[in-house]
Amino acid sequence: MWVVRPEYLGNRPNMAVIHLDSISRGAHLIPVYGTATLPEELQFHDSLDAFCTFYVNRWADHHMHSFMYGDN
Repeated sequence: MWVVRPEYLGNRPNMAVIHLDSISRGAHLIPVYGTATLPEELQFHDSLDAFCTFYVNRWADHHMHSFMYGDN
């Protein structure tokens, strides 16, 4: 699986506004959990802030695999 992480410029996250037409597909991200225990109060919507690195699940569905590998 591919590993992705946020990009930083110095100690600040590199953020940009993108147009919705430039998004071609959603991605299924799986956090790299590490060895620490997760707090019970962690909510799913806090995942992007709570984890530093993610796996991209290219097998999430047939369309995602076709998009990434050009299978028709």
